[in-house]
Amino acid sequence: MGEAVRIRRAARAFDPDSLPRVAAIATQSPADFAKVVSTESPVILKGTFDRWPALAAGRAGSAQLNAYLKGMDRGAPAPVMEASSRSGGRFAYGADLREFSFSKRRAGVPDTLDRIERLIGEPRAPYVAIQMLPLAQHMPEFVRQNPMPLLPADVGPRLWVGGRVRTQTHNDRDHNLACVIAGRRRFLLFPPEQVGNLYVGPLDNPPPLSLVDPENPDLDRFPRYARAFAAARAAWLDPGDAIFVPKHWWHHVVSLDPYNAMVNYWWGDTAAGLGNPNDCFLTALLALKDLPPGERAYWREMFDTYVFRTGGDPVGHIPEPLQGALGAMSPSFRAMLRQQLKIATLKS
Repeated sequence: MGEAVRIRRAARAFDPDSLPRVAAIATQSPADFAKVVSTESPVILKGTFDRWPALAAGRAGSAQLNAYLKGMDRGAPAPVMEASSRSGGRFAYGADLREFSFSKRRAGVPDTLDRIERLIGEPRAPYVAIQMLPLAQHMPEFVRQNPMPLLPADVGPRLWVGGRVRTQTHNDRDHNLACVIAGRRRFLLFPPEQVGNLYVGPLDNPPPLSLVDPENPDLDRFPRYARAFAAARAAWLDPGDAIFVPKHWWHHVVSLDPYNAMVNYWWGDTAAGLGNPNDCFLTALLALKDLPPGERAYWREMFDTYVFRTGGDPVGHIPEPLQGALGAMSPSFRAMLRQQLKIATLKS
């Protein structure tokens, strides 16, 4: 059987067990974790937050964790997502890609937690979830009782609580450390370079999502997804497990149990203004995408040579004082270059 046929059949079957598993390790210190981050590869972490009271409450059941969370809530409305029972819990695009398959609103934390618990086991129940709740603002006592020793104190946690939600494949501009405190979750992870095989939706309707349903991929409509699946990795997380997802890695997340809760931390997207890679990307779309083929080929080579350095050091033959922007940039040189670009932007 040819490799292309094998990949296509595997993708049609969608068997996560056939994928390589994300490695699991124990981390003991911020220095250990810094080495994990430097690998730029997903890793499951064991024993990172075993002493959290939140984890003990989550292991005791939905009622106990809900009571624990409600006891610390300060009363501010929380971000709540809801999808109909017909959605199967899939939080994705709507039919025309302008809207999503779920609604967004703000509601009280205690009432929403009670509703999530009441819906467990109900036939044709909607899928309700609290997502991205900033705990430092809503439950500062949670942050005090459940510290994350691997990250700086200014990296704040966010809470996710809900039912059997399926979060469509997306990526983040930050690193992500996700800690499961109730229920089981499955992550499917795709390397950043698979973006062309994931059929990502509009970039101006954030977050951009893959149009492919990984659990039932339509390979007639999305044939390149077979390549993405062949490059994917899978991770199954139990309560007490954490997963490090490096920035830009695409991930599809399934909450496997009727009640699930997770705390996550985002950090690492610190660049701003002219030094922001995403702004640079948008500028490149504006300046380069519609050029004639020959000009695009020239700029592709310039980027490959001087930015991504695919062929090695391109300036070793130039004396260091004369390398300018092509060489190592001092803080003063970066400031001067920023000023030049600002002036050019004003003239445009």
